[in-house]
Formats: sequence, C-alpha cells, structure tokens
Amino acid sequence: MNAKIGWSALLALGLAFPFMAGNDYHLTVMSTAYIYAIATVGLNLITGYTGQFNLAHSGFMAVGAYTVGILTVDYQLPFWVAFALSGVVAAGLGFFIGLVSLRLKTHFFSIFTMCVGYIMFLLIEKWDSLTHGSGGIVGIPAPESVFGLDFAEPRTQYYLVLLFLALSMWLMHRIVNSLLGRTFVAIRNGDELAQALGINLMRNKLLAFMLSVFFAGLAGGLYAGYVRFLGPELASVEHTFDMTMYMLIGGIGTMAGPLLGAIGMPWLTQQLQFLQDYRFVVFGPMLVALVIFLPHGIVGTWMARRKRKAAQQAAAPPVPLVTSEGVSRA
Repeated sequence: MNAKIGWSALLALGLAFPFMAGNDYHLTVMSTAYIYAIATVGLNLITGYTGQFNLAHSGFMAVGAYTVGILTVDYQLPFWVAFALSGVVAAGLGFFIGLVSLRLKTHFFSIFTMCVGYIMFLLIEKWDSLTHGSGGIVGIPAPESVFGLDFAEPRTQYYLVLLFLALSMWLMHRIVNSLLGRTFVAIRNGDELAQALGINLMRNKLLAFMLSVFFAGLAGGLYAGYVRFLGPELASVEHTFDMTMYMLIGGIGTMAGPLLGAIGMPWLTQQLQFLQDYRFVVFGPMLVALVIFLPHGIVGTWMARRKRKAAQQAAAPPVPLVTSEGVSRA
C-alpha cells in the first residue's frame, strides 16, 4: 500500500510539474531527465537484476536514436513508424552482440561491451553515407499530432515523454515481479546455483540483455524526436557511466532508485551551475559521501533499514501485560 501511495505521489508531481516550472527550459531539463531515466531503468535490468554490467548501453541508445533519425530524414517515414522500430532494431542488434558477449563473465563481459560501445561510436562517426558522420543528423521531425495534440510544443512534448516513462516503469515492474524477473535475480546471485535449479543461463541472460537494450533504443527514439538533432557523442561510453552513477546513487537493483537518480542528479548539477567550473569540486565530495554513507544507494539503503527494523521487531520478545489476574503475555 505504501509503495502504491509513493508511486501515485510521484506521478502526481510529474503531472503537476509543468504548472510549477518557471519556464520552458525547466521542462526541457526534466524531459531529458525522463528520457535518460528510461534508458537507466533498462540498464538496471541487466546490471542490477541480472548482474551483467553492460558498458555499451549508450551505444544502443544511439542505435534507437539513429534509427528514428535515418528513417525520418533520409527515407521520410512517419515518426511513429520509425519510433516503433527504434527499440526493435536495438533489441535485434542486442541479440547478435549478446550471443558473443554473454559467453564472458564478470569484468571480461564489461570490457568486451566497452569495446563494442566504442566500435558503435566509431561507426556512427565515420559511416557518412548512413549516419551523416560527425556532422550528425539535423531536421528530425517532431512526432506527428495525435488527437490534435501538437508535439512540437514543449508542454505537450513533456507529457509525451512522461507517458512513455510511466509505461516503461509499469512494464519493468511487471517483468521484475514475474517468474522471469526472479530468474534474472537467481542468475545474479550465482550462475552455478541458478544452473543447478534448471535455469538456462544463456537463454535468460540473452533475454535480459535484449530487454535492457530495448529500453535503451526506445529512449533513444524519444531523444531523437525531442532534441531533433543527433551527433556521434550520444554513443559515448561517458553516457553509460552517467547512467551507472544514477543507478548507484538511487539504488542499484531497485525499481525506484534508478528513476530517482536519473531525475535528481541533472537537477543537482543545474543547481550548481552558478559555481561554474568549481561545481565539480563540490559535486565530487558529495558523490563520495553518498557512496560511503549510503553504499546501497538512497532507495536501497532505505529498503535495507526497513527490512532490518522489521526483522528486529519480529525477533523481539512479547511485552508482558499486567492485569488484575496477574502477569500475562501480549
């Protein structure tokens, strides 16, 4: 019940934000944060729930974005058709990359995917005939109107991104709390134990990988329609590290943690803009303090404390009650 109240409150705040925002710039910051939150939630599935740290995640986000950019600008496909393909193309590419990379374990998998991400970046930057090279893709059309809603207007765009974020969180909740989600967690807790339970490791790791990059591709498609300009830097591994930071601060392996991290950190950096170049002097120690004092992230630490408190209350002896007939146990 408390979780439902919390999620309802977050949704209500999201719906009310355009009326509280001072200007369109604040809407742009929040909309971009929502887009990266979708990608971060996908990264959390493969990293937080399945235990495989994919460093090519931003590359798959770029694949989804460039799918929309290329199909709409070069082939004049409607935005919604291209957007529907963005996650599918990313997941399809993830199938072939996952077949190779998921045979590796621990840091070997991460190093391999980092190399894959760099190859993606180089292909986007150098393949001029397909991706327009370092000049990027300009003139990406805004999403076509639906029911008379103009998605070129900042407030309508904001609500569109919020809608897809809400759908992504709902879908991820269904996945994580299903038998499939528990299978992913079993793999994270130990390959050998999961295999002993009859779990097909390769098949389930590959499925988790594809679902993860599907969310990244979807976020990339939204990003293309929102920003309407694409450059190779979108595929940079630095964006994957940013999403990793969001997970760690919010709480890796939790539902709300990556969402809160992806929304809160951009706003924190915006609030420190007045410090200019010195903002990193403040930002760095803040991150170090969070890692030291909240090692499981904000949401993860809160959940761990709740479980510890519940366990202590369950183990506590009953309080004796004094009645007119003597001492009895509650």
